[in-house]
Amino acid sequence: MSLFDLHAIADGLPAAWRSTVLGKVGASNIKLLRMDQMPYGEEVHDYDEALLVVSGQMMLEVAGQALCVEAGQMYMAEAGVPHAVLSGSQGILVIVDL
Repeated sequence: MSLFDLHAIADGLPAAWRSTVLGKVGASNIKLLRMDQMPYGEEVHDYDEALLVVSGQMMLEVAGQALCVEAGQMYMAEAGVPHAVLSGSQGILVIVDL
């Protein structure tokens, strides 16, 4: 078992929105990234994606509807559903590709 300092790892990333893989559980990747107020374009995946906000907030648009995910909250982006990150999102995000 390993201990991860998520804040230190996020601070050490070379750029915002560039994730690093912390590990795997089965076939699932656990990734970490830093958000920087800039938007991130729409994506659609063929797998579910858990979006856990560690600090800050993430402004999402999911299938045309806006919502805010606060620190300590997690959003499950279902496979096949378009989602985009809106301006104003900042902090640290853990992503689990399911």
